[in-house]
Amino acid sequence: MPELPEVETTTKGLRKTVVGQKILDVWTDLDSKNKRQLDTIKNSAFFKYFKREVIGKKIVGVKRIGKNILIALDSGDTILIHMKMTGHLLFGEYTKKQFSISNSQFSKKKREEIWVPKNDGPLKDPFNRFIHVVFSLSGGKHLAFCDSRKFGKITLIKKSNIKTSRHLSHLGPDPTTRDFLFDDFKKRLNLKPNGKIKSVLMDQTIITGIGNIYSDEILWTSSIHPETKIRYISDKKFREIFFAMIQVLKKGINFGGDSMSDYRNILGQKGKFQIHHNAYLKTSNHCGKKGCSGVIMKTIIGGRSAHFCNKHQKQRWVPYEIADI
Repeated sequence: MPELPEVETTTKGLRKTVVGQKILDVWTDLDSKNKRQLDTIKNSAFFKYFKREVIGKKIVGVKRIGKNILIALDSGDTILIHMKMTGHLLFGEYTKKQFSISNSQFSKKKREEIWVPKNDGPLKDPFNRFIHVVFSLSGGKHLAFCDSRKFGKITLIKKSNIKTSRHLSHLGPDPTTRDFLFDDFKKRLNLKPNGKIKSVLMDQTIITGIGNIYSDEILWTSSIHPETKIRYISDKKFREIFFAMIQVLKKGINFGGDSMSDYRNILGQKGKFQIHHNAYLKTSNHCGKKGCSGVIMKTIIGGRSAHFCNKHQKQRWVPYEIADI
């Protein structure tokens, strides 16, 4: 799933390409009867409303809240996009094609529409072929949403509802903002004193934006076992985790995100953070920390995988202050 660095990379790319352009049309082939999708474009009735509200509107800004991309329109409304597990946004020239597929049950052929990039280049990466939403823009190019598993979310929020929207109101603070300081970090994590640090870091109601990849890298960097309970973490260790978080997230942004899986930037290109993993998906590899003889192990915490070194991230069953005596 794209995490904070990937979403920030996409947001920066959108600011350079789509701000100032008008939305001329919107297309989607998504269609869901799921009640949880009633206020997203996967619901056909909502899509009609969405299309009516955004066509002819100018994009005036793009920002990020956690893993959500917010595209502000000159009407005051905001398009919210959450890329979920396999989604990413692509910018370029696309053309719509039709093709026929056989329907064996009725022995008929059904006409389907697909969007493909006009020109050769990164947009033709196989991971960029699952186009399910396309915004046609006034500059002659398109903003396309690629999502192989179709879990992504696109909706429209009225200006007055940004803070109270169900899509955003539950989120904790963003760890990369200047006003999010160490004391804020410690206070937020201590809301779940019996929680395991790996799970709490990934809890979007505590702090927002961190997922599986970056939590593993943060804990490897700060030398703490992912199953350590919050109440056992000393003030010194909290500081190490806090500064590791800032360092790792900044590194992820600087490398253009992580493309170990589906993620690509808006030009269809891979990020490079996956080249610099120390723990995530490095099971059985020797630990790369200087002077450490450990091996990267894997466990499951709260239904999610966790990768850690069996030496410098050794589990502690008592508070750090006691263990260090």
